[in-house]
Amino acid sequence: MNTHVEKDECISCGVCPSLCPEVFEFDDDGLAMAKIEEVPEELEDLVQEAAESCPTSAIVVN
Repeated sequence: MNTHVEKDECISCGVCPSLCPEVFEFDDDGLAMAKIEEVPEELEDLVQEAAESCPTSAIVVN
């Protein structure tokens, strides 16, 4: 699984880094970003939950 955050959609709500800080963090602009694009298998469920919980659907997983 791969993931990234669409910066134009992010509203910095904090859901993704609170659910999966191993993958998501805030950048210098205060917007969420994926620290890693290729998600380890053991974190896939958390990343999927973060994507489903994002109020603006800014998290893309594939």
